This record gives sequence, C-alpha cells and structure tokens, in this order.
Amino acid sequence: MELLAECTAKAMIHCVAEKIDLADWLFTLKDQEYQSCSVNHIAGGISSSIDGKRMSINVEKVADNLLVQHYIEEIGNKDHCRVNSISDSFSGLGNTKLGITWELRINVLTANTCELENSVKVSSTDHFLTLLKSVNITDLALVKSQMLQNVEEHSAEETPLFAADIYNKVLAGRWD
Repeated sequence: MELLAECTAKAMIHCVAEKIDLADWLFTLKDQEYQSCSVNHIAGGISSSIDGKRMSINVEKVADNLLVQHYIEEIGNKDHCRVNSISDSFSGLGNTKLGITWELRINVLTANTCELENSVKVSSTDHFLTLLKSVNITDLALVKSQMLQNVEEHSAEETPLFAADIYNKVLAGRWD
C-alpha cells in the first residue's frame, strides 16, 4: 500500500491530561456525539472485530467520497489510540477500498493544559489503483494532492469539535 495522504490537526483542551481517557472516549462515542463533531459525519457506532478487538465504525463524507470505516483497535491507551480500517469509499469514480489509519494522542502542554493530536494516514489498496487505471487516471501526484487537501480540511473541522466533546466529558466527571 502506498501512502496517499497524511495529516495532523491539533486542538487545545484546558484540563489536566490525566483526566482524559481517549480509549474510553473513542470506543463509547455515541452516534449523535460523532455526528456533532462534523457536518460530514453521518453515523458512528461501536462493535468488535472477529478476533474480539474493539472497533469504531464511522460513516462520513470527505469531499465527494462517502466513507464507511471499520476502525479496529491497534493501540487503546488513555493518552494514545491508533485504529486501522480497510474502508469502503464511494465516489463518482466508483466504489473502492482505502487503507486508513486514525491516530489520536493527548499531549501535555502545561500542568493544566493539553492538546488533542488527530492524525490520519490514507493508503492505496490494489482495488483503488485498479479503479484509477480503469478510469484512465494516471497522475497519482494529482490524486495525492487533492486527497491531502480534502483530508486536511476535514481534520481541521473535526479536531476542535472532538476536543470540545472530550472536554465536556471531563467537566461532567466522566473519567474521575
């Protein structure tokens, strides 16, 4: 799989980092909470993989792509989560699959302030490359550039809203 796009967005959270549990947040995020973090978030839910790992299932639009993501837990700590998905992508070009890694971290800034770091990596699959070839798209650099722009715009919108949702849960005593 070839890396197509990689971006990181950050948002400050005004609380002690130890009061946050990212794994609990990610794997208990309710549908309506997920939807409130982007106008392009359509649905979110939780499940488990065949081998019993926690899974976050998200449906969202990024630019003109409708994505159905089945994020399987790789790292699930209080301050660091990484999940991977072979995601279904539906666009005007056709239906395909993309590899997506979503990584969240809480970084300590001061004794009472931290930041949410939201990173996304999108990788090609054989299916995706075959689709590009079938529609005579040969300029992978152009595809990468457009994909990066789309992912950056989406992450810039959702990251501060994810941080706000986390902060509201801290204020409600969710992880005390």
